[in-house]
Amino acid sequence: MVWDQVQLRSSSGNHPLVSGHPNRPIPKLMVCSILFVSLTYLLYTLKLLTTSAQQTFHHTPFTSYLRRSTSFTSAPLVLNQTAVTAPLHHGRRDVREKQKVVMQMGQAPPKPKPTEIHDVVFGIAASSKLWQQRKEYIKIWYKPNQLRDNRTLPPFRVSSDTSKFPYTNRKGHRSAIRISRIVTETLKMNMDNVRWFVMGDDDTVFITENLVRILRKYDHTQYYYIGSLSESHIQNIFFSYGMAYGGGGFAISYPLAKALAKMQDRCIQRYPGLYGSDDRMQACMAELGVPLTKELGFHQYDVYGNLFGLLAAHPVTPLVSLHHLDVVEPIFPNVSRVQALQRLMLPTNLDSAGIMQQSICYDKTKSWTISVSWGFAVQVFRGIFSPREIEMPSRTFLNWYKRADYTAYAFNTRPVSRNPCQKPFVFYMSSVRMDSELNKTVSEYERHHVPHPLCRWKMANPDELETVIVHKKPDPHLWDRSPRRNCCRVMESKERRRMVIDVGVCKDGERQCKWGKPRYLYRLCKKVQLHTILDLHLVWEKCF
Repeated sequence: MVWDQVQLRSSSGNHPLVSGHPNRPIPKLMVCSILFVSLTYLLYTLKLLTTSAQQTFHHTPFTSYLRRSTSFTSAPLVLNQTAVTAPLHHGRRDVREKQKVVMQMGQAPPKPKPTEIHDVVFGIAASSKLWQQRKEYIKIWYKPNQLRDNRTLPPFRVSSDTSKFPYTNRKGHRSAIRISRIVTETLKMNMDNVRWFVMGDDDTVFITENLVRILRKYDHTQYYYIGSLSESHIQNIFFSYGMAYGGGGFAISYPLAKALAKMQDRCIQRYPGLYGSDDRMQACMAELGVPLTKELGFHQYDVYGNLFGLLAAHPVTPLVSLHHLDVVEPIFPNVSRVQALQRLMLPTNLDSAGIMQQSICYDKTKSWTISVSWGFAVQVFRGIFSPREIEMPSRTFLNWYKRADYTAYAFNTRPVSRNPCQKPFVFYMSSVRMDSELNKTVSEYERHHVPHPLCRWKMANPDELETVIVHKKPDPHLWDRSPRRNCCRVMESKERRRMVIDVGVCKDGERQCKWGKPRYLYRLCKKVQLHTILDLHLVWEKCF
């Protein structure tokens, strides 16, 4: 039909658009030529399409490239294009292998390995005058087989000369400038595979497993300045509530240490009137715009006296460090400071995550309140105390500023007892072992005999107890979950002078509070002669 319209008429119908006689042979020859060329082109096109389809069936990377081009980034696309140029004889199996490589390359990059203790470099500030005495503290926590150096003690370094830096604080010592530059000088040693720098003093004891647990929470490729405050409110006011105290230890990520090294010397020049090394460090952190990330497990312990009240009510966080061990009494009675810390390491080696963690339970039949600080001590109280009361540290210690009273602490405290009958019976950890059959630790706590006032309360007397046995399953993933105290349960015991307690993860619906009958508590209230609203509140408070 198309070719019938080759010789068309004009709109008037009188003159043909193509000149010439219709019977002449030239137009017929043109038609034949056009038909021949068209047929040849059609056959060539069909053959080309057939060949292309066969190649596509046997070799599919190009199809894969088109199908996946909307879901991959540019790097996998380059790999696909490379696969297109591969020889045809590789076949389908080779194509699938290449596609598998492309899929793997298109996935998100693998997560970095978690931080280990060998990723940490410790910088310990020490004095040559006190080294013979305080090196014993370092031996307690330093693990040559796990850390970067296989010596019994870490290698020594003498800090560089700082006489060019001004120091105008009359109450301090200019050695603080040298201590503040430990991180920078350690960085310049160009150690490999360092993620964190951790500062401490020679009288600081670290629980290294818990330190690693804390550091794993944070991205070591970012700027982090991690530590904690002083226990003294006056100290924090005088220095800063945004400063990590160096004795309790603090951690600085590697990128932050690099940034600090570039500006620290100029920064120190601007603060000649500061007292110590840690406030100089915090001043430079402020100039870098990096705030303190607070972790309560770093303990400065700016207190005097007995740490029992603080340790027996440790906050719900891993115990990371202890400081000022030369100032306070030994944490276990009747032994030296070093021996007491060596004893603490026994349960730490079995369950570092649970060391010092408090659990609260009740013996309803005897109306006793029991507080377990695992690996350290057990307290037994006459009467029923709320968890809100027991989780507060009792004031067995004195403020760093001796003229200050209990209101000068940076946390809540409570008296050791409000009534002579409420003085706790204390049992200190004496031994611990692992029961392989039960897969539990078995720790034994012996009674610490001190005089107790005469009590006329008509209830069971804890004075009859001599030993407390605590069963606890090690829980290395305790801090991978949301923070919560463990629960404890008083078990049956065949021996009258022995109490058996089981400590573990709280069960569904289990509360750490079991009150007695209200009428009995009311009668107890009258006998005890409670005089304050606070005391009544302790008896009647609801437990959540």
